[in-house]
Amino acid sequence: MVRSTDLFVMSQHKSIQLGVNVDHIATLRQARGTTYPDPMHAADIARKAGADGITVHLREDRRHIQDHDVFSIRGNVNLPMNLEMATTPEMLKIAQTVKPYECCLVPEKRAELTTEGGLDVLKQKIELGDYVGALQEHGIKVSLFIDPDEEQIAASKELGVDIVELHTGAYADCGEDQRASEFYRIKQGAKLAHSLGIQVNAGHGLHYQNVAEIASIGELVCLNIGHSIVARAAMTGFYEAVFAMKQIMIGARLESEGQGT
Repeated sequence: MVRSTDLFVMSQHKSIQLGVNVDHIATLRQARGTTYPDPMHAADIARKAGADGITVHLREDRRHIQDHDVFSIRGNVNLPMNLEMATTPEMLKIAQTVKPYECCLVPEKRAELTTEGGLDVLKQKIELGDYVGALQEHGIKVSLFIDPDEEQIAASKELGVDIVELHTGAYADCGEDQRASEFYRIKQGAKLAHSLGIQVNAGHGLHYQNVAEIASIGELVCLNIGHSIVARAAMTGFYEAVFAMKQIMIGARLESEGQGT
């Protein structure tokens, strides 16, 4: 099994990093209940393409990533794993067994399409404190997915977490009239967390048209991005897939006609 101790330390890497979320590769697979496409295969392609880490969200309802995906990627892809999960006893046991490089604790609602906002660290400090300690005792770095709010960042510092991931969803979804203020919130949040000695990551809703401004924030270490990458791959990688299928069909027909003569 690949161990994070054998890899570079992400927080010491100076350049902006990309954590590729492969959840929606699994979404496509689960839509038909097949064995393909394989998130582990996608994670390895991401590695070859320059990704610095792999993110998977093992949701309680198992709507996309499955338990075996987590173990498969952890054991076979030579990149640090960021395991996103809710703070449940079941997920804690899985994380302590898998031992990913990092666990990102996120709020989770079964009815939501995707994570709707950051954790309320202030209200959940006692619960989160116990959970953070239980993960860190197993050598796992702990990240909290939070809104870029000063009080939430300060509360995260009090819990002794290694990383905060700033929720960029409001920035990604707002209109042009709010974009500057939302960017300012993220930038100031990143500066504050960095000044407190916490590694700062960011993610949610980032895509090819809005990522550059966020990536320009010097305090950010890693951006975790998934849906937009998978969506683009379905388009830019589709030509090759269609071409290859047609060539197989033509080859089979030619072979069949040749055998029949």
